[in-house]
Amino acid sequence: MQDNSNIWSKVTCPERLSLQGLPYDDVVPFAAEVVNRFPDRVLWGTDWSHPNMESHMPDDGALVDFIPQVAPTPALQQKPLVDNPMRLYWAS
Repeated sequence: MQDNSNIWSKVTCPERLSLQGLPYDDVVPFAAEVVNRFPDRVLWGTDWSHPNMESHMPDDGALVDFIPQVAPTPALQQKPLVDNPMRLYWAS
């Protein structure tokens, strides 16, 4: 992302990446780094309906609780939840 401004990232699926499970604390530093370094090119999502989950079905509420851990301020939350999706998907 640092070398190519056309690359975006979605900080999602901590339930797939975590080795510890809830509350996915082991994934937070990585996602938070992406949000902090590239706030204008990051999105958030739950990966609902969680296809190909073989071990468990994640709690979507716990996934929402992940947001303030990786984007702790209202301004940082606004970007991946509202501003960036609008620019990427609906801006002309």
